[in-house]
Amino acid sequence: MRFDLLTIFPDFFAPLELSLMGKARDAGLIDVHVHDLREWTEDKHRSVDDTPYGGGAGMVMRPDVWGRALDEILSASLPHADAFAAHEADFLDEDALNHARSLHHERRVLAIPTPSGVPVTQKMAEDLARADQIVFACGRYEGIDQRVADHYRAEEYEVYEFSLGDYVLNGGEAAAMVLIEAVGRLIDGFMGNQESIVEESHSDSGLLEYPAYTRPKKWRGYEVPEVLLGGDHAAIDRWRRDRALIRTASRRPDMVRALDPDSLSIVDREVLAGAGTVLYPRYAQIRMRLARATEAEELSRFAARTFPLACPEHLGQEAIDAFIAEKLSVAEFTRMLDNPTEYRIWVARSKEDNQLLGYTLTVLGGPDGTPNDMVRPGKIERGAAYLSKCYVAPEWHGSGIAGALLERAVADVAACARNSQVVLGTNIANKRARAFYKRHGFKVVGRRTFMVGEVANIDDVFVRNITLAKP
Repeated sequence: MRFDLLTIFPDFFAPLELSLMGKARDAGLIDVHVHDLREWTEDKHRSVDDTPYGGGAGMVMRPDVWGRALDEILSASLPHADAFAAHEADFLDEDALNHARSLHHERRVLAIPTPSGVPVTQKMAEDLARADQIVFACGRYEGIDQRVADHYRAEEYEVYEFSLGDYVLNGGEAAAMVLIEAVGRLIDGFMGNQESIVEESHSDSGLLEYPAYTRPKKWRGYEVPEVLLGGDHAAIDRWRRDRALIRTASRRPDMVRALDPDSLSIVDREVLAGAGTVLYPRYAQIRMRLARATEAEELSRFAARTFPLACPEHLGQEAIDAFIAEKLSVAEFTRMLDNPTEYRIWVARSKEDNQLLGYTLTVLGGPDGTPNDMVRPGKIERGAAYLSKCYVAPEWHGSGIAGALLERAVADVAACARNSQVVLGTNIANKRARAFYKRHGFKVVGRRTFMVGEVANIDDVFVRNITLAKP
């Protein structure tokens, strides 16, 4: 790859001799040429600019000076072309050699930094890394006469008028340095460890990179996340994926919205939902918080709608209605919401229209805490937090909201620092729920009888041990 830099300040590019760029030059991976634009001037003052037609502030760089410089540099012989000619000259006569050269296409790119250009992206850098030559035209003042870009584009050169962002610099040199580094590091052999490129921000994953840690293990009260110290590579990969999703959702919601929902696992969706973003079945921003006393009536209606979704087929409507009337009434939700130290109800709502999307209900303890038929000596302690409900509206199934709500409820139990276990029951026929809870770290430790109206149902009893938050 050959880089040519045209500028009126050649010394600006001295740092290209340093670090990995300098090593790549020494190794012959990249060929860098810095040119002083004033060498192509024809007046005694070596002028490169003039006043703008139509008036206005500042000066504009002259197209005739740029044209002479670019004509010469864009016609420079490229290293691989010289190698091609030397190899083929032994086998072809001059006419055949010229024909072969014409078929050996050289990709030459004219890159012009300008605040009005197209923003640089990783995909742009990846594309440019396949070029043979990139010539950077580093303008100053009010920029380069527009006819320069128009002419070389008409001559069928690739012309990239690019920008680093929505701000203005004094000249194009800094922008050229950025793009050279972005492109150069993608050239084969530039990076010692190619995984450094695969895992970084703006790679094919479409995510920002996860946070990185090194020695010392503890620094100014901050510790390295425990998962990174355990040697469980699957757990480390999952943790890094989660942190990348959360970081991207927080810092670059535009990148998250561009993700293909079908490319995300259900765990990915749960992590994103926990960070406030849902992509499936449609895009939505959500918030999760503790329910308010004023929401008792809405929660009762929602519970009456969603509870039947988890009931086995043999359970009659009369039994379901009786359970809803007794356990999911407005009065019952009002009672629980009035006692937040014992009953914790988390809700997920759409930020757009405040629609209720799901809820969890956890009983921390008290007179009707963990049901007696769930206590298993040595497995479930008396007084364990009881996750009584975890429901999401059916139109949002598969969105990840249920998993995000569940993890928020478990974290809330840990933060309350009263219970070291969370226990729940789910019908033995509910395969989807059973798989869901197992995926979230719950283990089956027994069975219980659960009454819906006057009908007995058999539940699997699940338990998850948790680490309490420090008081």
